[in-house]
Amino acid sequence: MIEFRCRSVKSIIMALVLGGLLAGCALNPLPEPRVPVASRVLDANGQLVTSVFQENRIPVPLRDIPEDLRNAVVAVEDARFYRHYGVDPIGILRATMKNLLAGEVVEGGSTITQQLAKNLYLTPRRTLTRKLQEIYLAIKLERTYTKDEILEMYLNQIYFGEGAYGVEVASRTYFGKSVRELDISESTLLAGLPRAPSRYSPFTDLEAALGRRKVVLRRMVEQGMLSPESAHTVDETPVELAARQPAGRAAYVVQEIQRYIASRYPEGEDLLYRGGLTIYTTLDRDMQVAAEDAVKQGMVERDVDLEAALVAVDPKNGYIKAMVGGRRFSKSQYNRATRRPGRQPGSAMKPFLYAAAIDRGFTEASIFRCEPVSFPQPTGEVYAPTDYGKPFHYRDMTLKEALKVSDNIVAVRLNAALGPEAMADYARRLGITTSLRPFLSLALGTSEVVPVELAAAYGPFASQGLKAKPFLILQVLDREGRTLEENRPLLEFVLDPRTSYVVTDMLISVLKPGGTASHLAPLVGRVAAGKTGSTQEYRDGWFVGYTTELVAAVWVGFDDYRRPVGIPGGVVAGPIWAQFMREALKDIPPHDFPIPAGVVTMSVCTQNGKLATSACPSPMQMSFLEGTAPSTWCDVH
Repeated sequence: MIEFRCRSVKSIIMALVLGGLLAGCALNPLPEPRVPVASRVLDANGQLVTSVFQENRIPVPLRDIPEDLRNAVVAVEDARFYRHYGVDPIGILRATMKNLLAGEVVEGGSTITQQLAKNLYLTPRRTLTRKLQEIYLAIKLERTYTKDEILEMYLNQIYFGEGAYGVEVASRTYFGKSVRELDISESTLLAGLPRAPSRYSPFTDLEAALGRRKVVLRRMVEQGMLSPESAHTVDETPVELAARQPAGRAAYVVQEIQRYIASRYPEGEDLLYRGGLTIYTTLDRDMQVAAEDAVKQGMVERDVDLEAALVAVDPKNGYIKAMVGGRRFSKSQYNRATRRPGRQPGSAMKPFLYAAAIDRGFTEASIFRCEPVSFPQPTGEVYAPTDYGKPFHYRDMTLKEALKVSDNIVAVRLNAALGPEAMADYARRLGITTSLRPFLSLALGTSEVVPVELAAAYGPFASQGLKAKPFLILQVLDREGRTLEENRPLLEFVLDPRTSYVVTDMLISVLKPGGTASHLAPLVGRVAAGKTGSTQEYRDGWFVGYTTELVAAVWVGFDDYRRPVGIPGGVVAGPIWAQFMREALKDIPPHDFPIPAGVVTMSVCTQNGKLATSACPSPMQMSFLEGTAPSTWCDVH
């Protein structure tokens, strides 16, 4: 009895609400359509990086839109379109049941008319008030226009991804032809895109787009618009896409912002492209230009399929100052600067090993021998590392010299002395977030990383032990200037400043005469530290380097991992890094790395790790934690 009364009360309330809506429809005219406003992407200084406003639209009459496309859109978006009056209670109930059974939202309850009302007049915010407004406007549209007029407006209004609004521009974007020329295979693929344009874009994920087309075909069969045999034939028909149009400045950055906004806000993609957002990023506009130019120029004479990525991070706060995810966004939208699983970094991982060693009592002058060595493994196999070029030096080497020339034997011996888990722990502590395999070969970079995390993980070396989590979005404002979100740096001291400096001192030597990146010193034009990285058979080339103001990581390689670059990282990635750093920092005075209290510098004989005399043939300046420097003079020379 109580349940019956509750249902009766709800029915009365609903009737009153609908009655009020219908009365309002009869009395009030339709409002002016909502004018789309460009979103602006600004750098950390408030300079415009780019505008995100891709409302590229060419209206066409309904008669020019193929019947197959009209049927496909109706079938997948609103099967009862020609049988309801703007709002479809049956459709809402059906969608609710399907969503409950699936445990997620697999079908929406909004009609085509409601979607048109929302796009024309309302913001993407999901509130009860806005939903009631949407219902009101949908009913008003139905009382003002015919079904065909509503469908025509909808097909010319809806967003299909890639900046294409309306079926005509969508057809030209994806297929390079007018909508009137589309066949049923192309029409059904196009009809599936509006549900989630970025997810189903055939340029981004053709398999997902074809999977969505299967859904469209199944709905058309269910509605009697297409026979099962015809649907099967269409499903088997390959799709020939048009060439993707070239992208503008900071294309990979805009893609990251798009993904972020789309995942964080309801109907985020529409909000980004039409909602007039102001997005403050951590970028530096001039550095972004320098990064894109450095990648472009550094790859001019390389294989057309060879790819590159660059990411620069401010070590003091984690601001991503510049990001390039590939050579040509129009060719490939895969962002190699951020996307996992990443690639093996080779010797660019060695600084984490050396940091662990310094904290465990080793010094720059600690001696290890470079000669053939083998390590029995639990599997019964034997691991026997070698160096590139000359397999072995057959002599003793200090740790500083070994890192300077990127000696592999010394690195693996050191990793064995510490235990591989120690190196893995330091890499994680400093900022590597991908999974690391704590094997002896980790010293040679055999676990995959992505450039953005590798750049950030070098940050504590540049900033006296301070780790700053990398991030891109500072603040998001809506079109009225209201703050939607605000982000601040996440900082943590993870390394003794003295250890940070000692590792930096070793990495400075990499750019000095005799180091693997000595050729880069004149190009960068200031004191810098860094490390080359080359993987087995030169499949990947890396350079990660830094000053006190900026850390940058550059990767060069083929997307097909089986194809080797054939060039060391210092040669293929290093010049891109050096050109970028020179241009990015050209207006910033050079600064030496500050020497923290508790660090001393002495001249050491590289052949035995003892204090150098005037007779030593190859002395080297080395830095030590106070109390760990050698105390005896070289007795050989």
